Amino acid sequence: MLLVPCPYCGPRPEVEFRCGGEAHIARPADPDALDDAAWAEYLFARTSPKGVHAERWLHAHGCGRWFNALRNTVSDAFITTYEMGEPRPDIRGGR
Repeated sequence: MLLVPCPYCGPRPEVEFRCGGEAHIARPADPDALDDAAWAEYLFARTSPKGVHAERWLHAHGCGRWFNALRNTVSDAFITTYEMGEPRPDIRGGR
């Protein structure tokens, strides 16, 4: 079983969590200026890299809090987790 390291509760079984998609996506500065194509790009276009990816996670069956995680999409290994609002950690030379 995969253990997910919740930054608030510590390592917990993966069945307690829900992935919320890509992390660090900024809302448009002027939403009224966007046309339909730009809105579609903002809402639906996401990266899907092979390797390290920043994601949002919800500890749904635990503390109920959202957090960010860096996860390797090839090995499914969590590299680090960090609280919402914190900047993405620099993992140069890492996995």
